[in-house]
Amino acid sequence: MSIDNIISQATADAVKALYGLELPAEKIVPQTTKKEFEGNLTIVVFPFVNAAKKSPEATAQEIGEYLQANCDAVKSFNVIKGFLNIVIEPTFWVGVLNHIAETPDYGFKAVTPESELVMIEYSSPNTNKPLHLGHVRNNLLGYSLSRIMTANGYNVVKTNIVNDRGIHICKSMLAWQKWGEGVTPEKAGKKGDHLIGDFYVIFDKKFKAEVNELMEKGMSEEEAKQASPLMAEAHEMLKKWEAGDEEVRSVWRMMNEWVYAGFDETYKRLGVDFDKIYYESETYLEGKEKVLEGLEKGIMYRKEDNSVWADLTNDGLDHKLLLRSDGTSVYMTQDIGTAKLRYQDFPIDQMIYVVGNEQNYHFQVLSLLLDKLGFKWGKDLVHFSYGMVELPEGKMKSREGTVVDADDLMDEMIATAKETSAELGKLDGCSEEEANNISRIIGLGALKYFILKVDPRKNMTFNPKESIDFNGNTGPFLQYTYARIQSLLRKVAEAGLKETYGAVSPQEKEITLIQRLADFPSVVAEAGKNYSPALIANYVYELVKEYNQFYHDCPIMKESDEDVRAFRIALSRTVGNIVARATGLLGMEVPERM
Repeated sequence: MSIDNIISQATADAVKALYGLELPAEKIVPQTTKKEFEGNLTIVVFPFVNAAKKSPEATAQEIGEYLQANCDAVKSFNVIKGFLNIVIEPTFWVGVLNHIAETPDYGFKAVTPESELVMIEYSSPNTNKPLHLGHVRNNLLGYSLSRIMTANGYNVVKTNIVNDRGIHICKSMLAWQKWGEGVTPEKAGKKGDHLIGDFYVIFDKKFKAEVNELMEKGMSEEEAKQASPLMAEAHEMLKKWEAGDEEVRSVWRMMNEWVYAGFDETYKRLGVDFDKIYYESETYLEGKEKVLEGLEKGIMYRKEDNSVWADLTNDGLDHKLLLRSDGTSVYMTQDIGTAKLRYQDFPIDQMIYVVGNEQNYHFQVLSLLLDKLGFKWGKDLVHFSYGMVELPEGKMKSREGTVVDADDLMDEMIATAKETSAELGKLDGCSEEEANNISRIIGLGALKYFILKVDPRKNMTFNPKESIDFNGNTGPFLQYTYARIQSLLRKVAEAGLKETYGAVSPQEKEITLIQRLADFPSVVAEAGKNYSPALIANYVYELVKEYNQFYHDCPIMKESDEDVRAFRIALSRTVGNIVARATGLLGMEVPERM
């Protein structure tokens, strides 16, 4: 039993004995005592004041006296208004450390066949361009969330919906047909997703030139866009694709294969994966079918121009287009179709969509439509809405080719990590292969940590240089501390030092560190409840900061008392294990040496 549970149970016993108040122990949640007060754990006594018929101070005093007399874990206490600050018996913390060290999956709940099934959708790329910095944040959040939910005992299915059809895809295809001269990724010496992205940019440049030309002839910008022959060709290509035209479909299949190969390479390097991938080209017809079914049931309506809409004004929203007048579908239609297929494939208890906050309205609508169409989890779907990510230089635009490519970003991170590590002497004595691997781990760890430590709901600026710093709230700082612990443990093994110890009374720094370790399960639970990898990131940073203070103030190898030395070695090993477990929830690797 954890120290929190012991104090919760003892407090429940106290209020029952003193005031006849029966409360389940889990309803009493001790908090870590604030640094400015003496104590390890704090109980807020305001909920017991009515039953006690006493002031908050008198109630806290009475409960404190009961705990001191009846609970071996309580050494002393003090009262600040309605807050009961409890000092835990120092030797008790040794048992807490032993419990953590001996529990292989400390902080994690087991996944069983009875566990609820949570499906998490992330990535959602378009096959007309490579993955960019925005996708990086999406993928890292989605993958980390999948690990956090698994750690909370959920059965997790990671899914991706690839937007592989539509007008954007036709723009790249048309540009390749017109100006590609039969180029392939092999001929160009480029990854397929980069090559197709180039043609998306070419289309936009040619389209803008056409619009400008038409505006010079006296048209308004809107009229010029409507009259653009190039855009008309792209729309014609989309109609042919939807009609199953084999010539268009064969070009589409070939170009998509190039893109998928490129995506797979990027995903693997980024360290994310999926259990099931859905494709819009396979789900949009299912969506059209559900929309037409809704039309028959009177949930949707058809306008005079043949387009199909949903009237959501009674739900506080507006009218939503679901099928265009020419019968082609929109993103909402595809999402309905994908939901239908997922529901057929898996017994989903909860559906989480990891999508940027510019789509908040879209998911409000989707939730309502799925509910109206009879999906049991429609109303309860979770839109894990996150803020945009930018570089110090500002916003990015795919059409104009000003996007920061995910592959280029990873290259830059690894190169910067190698350069910084070499300057600081972190790679001294490493072979070229080792140096490259350590640089990869540090560079990608820096990227992941910098992005995930920010509250997901906030917009953020990603600064590559700032993220690779071996001091401060960064990935390399965590990784370096882990490597430092592994180095210590290698020295312990070489010296043949023992790790078993007898009676020890931990010092304040050691107690603080053990208490941080003991907090891990509640942090994992909170991160799952709030869908927030940032809580894990901030926890592991505080733990590592605490360990470095302990390492500085408490000698380990030079400690003359064998039991104290063995205790500190065990404490260091346990910190290393929890750091690895916590960073693993963020999708980060930690190096054995640095």
